[in-house]
Amino acid sequence: MNWQAVTFDWNQARAFLATAEEGSLSAAARALGLTQPTLSRQVAGLETDLGVTLFERGHRSMDLTESGMALLEHVRAMGDAATRVSLAATGRSELIDGHVSVTATEGFAMQHLPAIVERVRDRAPGIELEIIPANESLDLIRREADIAIRHARPEHGDLIAKRIGGTTGHFYGARQYLDQVGRPKAPVDLANYDFIGFESPVRMLELFNNIGIPVTRDHFKVYSASGIVILALMERGLGLSVMMKDVAEARPALEQVLPSLPPFDVPIWLVTHRELHTSRRIRLVYDTIAEYVGGLGLA
Repeated sequence: MNWQAVTFDWNQARAFLATAEEGSLSAAARALGLTQPTLSRQVAGLETDLGVTLFERGHRSMDLTESGMALLEHVRAMGDAATRVSLAATGRSELIDGHVSVTATEGFAMQHLPAIVERVRDRAPGIELEIIPANESLDLIRREADIAIRHARPEHGDLIAKRIGGTTGHFYGARQYLDQVGRPKAPVDLANYDFIGFESPVRMLELFNNIGIPVTRDHFKVYSASGIVILALMERGLGLSVMMKDVAEARPALEQVLPSLPPFDVPIWLVTHRELHTSRRIRLVYDTIAEYVGGLGLA
């Protein structure tokens, strides 16, 4: 390793990260327990050392420049690593306890949360985890949950959101159903199949029609807002539906239909509220989820 090249000042990096996440120098100073002039000098020092401008300074806010945005993910990774090192070095992981609620879609919760819970239990057995499987978005600002795993970036500026990976959605059906009705060779052939809708079928019609699948409202004989119910209906051979690849491929009864069709992009966002900066239990669970999803190699 070239130690001479490692000249980063962690205090400056931490000041930059807090300012980016809190949105202003005053809020960042409060979060770090510093005076605003001290924090401002640290941010300015980092800009001088790097030779770039990291923030556009407004009257009430600090907006990231292009250079700032490019640096942000790297410094976030440094912050996550620093937290894990601190906990491991002091042996405090086992002393962290309390309640943390995590919400995720039913598909993600079923497929991935058991492994995440296992990791959290190994690291901090005193944490009590509440799992809330919900396809609708809960309100983190009102503390309906502490951490959310979502497939769309939240709009609320007071939340901390980080894209930690992604998967893809594809058409799947039960092998027994495809054995009976045959396998489609082109998108237009799907007009001869039944479909299982997610929530309102009307929302899916435009999506399907835009990629050349000529289905109508009549093709959706059954629909549900529950991902678990949809999986059960698919495995029963009651129609085709779109499912996330990592969830569907864990179900031997299902088979991908028309693999040549362009996939639907399904990003994975990790979202929490500002208590991430002050709550060790929320930080530990947050970091564990990010580490786990990153280890899956989901782009």
